[in-house]
Amino acid sequence: MEPIALWVLIPFVLMLLGIAIGPLVAPRWWEKDVNKILYSLVLAVPTIAYLVNAGYTHEVVHQMVFDYVPFIVLVGSLFVITGGIHIRLNLSPTPFANTMMLLVGYLLASIMGTTGAALLLVRPLLRMNEHRVYKAHLMLFLIALVANCGGLLTPLGDPPLFMLFLRGVPFEWFSGLYPAWMLVGGVMLLIYYCVDKYLYRKEGASHERPVEGHDGAMVRCKGATNFYFLAGVVLTVAYVNTGYIPAMADENAPIYIKLLREFVLLVMAAASWYSTAKNVRVSNFYSWEPLTEVIILFFGVFATMTPALLYLQAHACEIGISSPSGFYYVTGALSSFLDNTPTAVAFHTLALEFSAGCTDLVGGVREAYLVAISIGAVFFGAMTYIGNGPNFMVKSIAEQDGVEMPGFFGYIARFSIPVLLPIYIIVRLLFVA
Repeated sequence: MEPIALWVLIPFVLMLLGIAIGPLVAPRWWEKDVNKILYSLVLAVPTIAYLVNAGYTHEVVHQMVFDYVPFIVLVGSLFVITGGIHIRLNLSPTPFANTMMLLVGYLLASIMGTTGAALLLVRPLLRMNEHRVYKAHLMLFLIALVANCGGLLTPLGDPPLFMLFLRGVPFEWFSGLYPAWMLVGGVMLLIYYCVDKYLYRKEGASHERPVEGHDGAMVRCKGATNFYFLAGVVLTVAYVNTGYIPAMADENAPIYIKLLREFVLLVMAAASWYSTAKNVRVSNFYSWEPLTEVIILFFGVFATMTPALLYLQAHACEIGISSPSGFYYVTGALSSFLDNTPTAVAFHTLALEFSAGCTDLVGGVREAYLVAISIGAVFFGAMTYIGNGPNFMVKSIAEQDGVEMPGFFGYIARFSIPVLLPIYIIVRLLFVA
C-alpha cells in the first residue's frame, strides 16, 4: 500500500468548505439536493478511486459500509421513530421552562443516546417556542447539551464511548466522569438561562401565545407507541453488537450477520412508519428533507475523511503528545471535524503504547489518558455542525421550521469559541491531569 500523502486530504477540506460557504455564496444552487449530490460525488468518487488504486480497498469498504451505513441507519431510524411522536407542551416558553427542558434532554442523553434525545426534543421545543422571536440560541444549546455533552456517562451515550467499551473499558467506569459532566451541564444551563432571559425581556409581549386545549394537561402526546420502538433502538445498540454476538465480527460472516444491528433498526423504523397514524406525522410537519440532506452531505464527508483518518493512524505517534492534556486537546480538535468514533479509537491505540509499565490501567491504557480521550471526543463534538451526527440533523430540522441558524463558520465564531471553548479549558484544568 502506498503511504497517504498530505495532498490527498484536499477533497475533505473542500467538502468542509462546501458545507460552510455553499449556503452563503450560492444559496439557491446549494438548496437543491441534486447539486449537493453532484458536489459530494465529484469529491468522493475520485477519493475512493485513488484509495482503491493505492491498495486501501479494505479500508474504504469498512468506512463506507461499516461506518457510514450504520451511521445513516441509526440516524434515519431515530428520525423516523421520533417523527412519529407528537409531543405538545402546554407551557409558556419562559427561560425557566426552556432550561428545564434542556436539563431533561441532558439527563436523557446518557440513557438513550445523544442522537435519540436530541431528535426526541427538537420538535417539541420548536413548537413550544413557535411564537418566540429568538430561537436559534435554543437550538445551539440543544446541540451542545443534548446532542453531545450529555452523553458522557454511559457507553450508550455516544458512539466513541461504546467503542472504548468494546475495547475493554468497564460499562460503569464512564459514570465516574460525572464531575466533568455536572460542571459542563451546570455552566451551560446557567449561561443559556441568562441569555434566554435577556432575549425574553427584549421580545416583550411577542412571545405570548394561548395555551391550547382545555383539559389542563401540561404535556400531551400522540404516537406514544413509538416510545417502545425508541426503547428497542437503545436495546439494539446495547446488545446487538460484537460484544454480545461475536459472529458479527467474523470476516467471513455474511453481510446480514455483520450488519445485523442495522437490519433490526430498519425493521423497527418500518414498523414505526406503518403503525403510526399519518396525522401524527402531519402534526409534526414531517419531511424527509433533513434526513436527505444528512445522507447526501455525510456520504461526501465519510468518503473524503477516509484518507484523513488513515493519515492520522499512520502519523499519530509523530503528533508529539504524551500527556493527558495533549490527548484531550488533540482528540477534541480532531473530533470537531472528523468522526469522533475512529478518532477516539486511534488515540486509544496510541495510548496503549504510552501506558506500558503503568499500574493504573483501565481498558489497557493509563486511566488519565482514557479520561482525556473520552471527555475530549464527546465534548468537542459540539464544536462544529459536523462534529457529531445529530448536530446537523438538529440544524436542518430547525431551519425547516423557519429558524435562522448561523452558518458553519458563524456557529464556530459566535458559539463554539466564545461559549464552549472556555468551558472546555476549565474542564481540562480541573479534571484532566
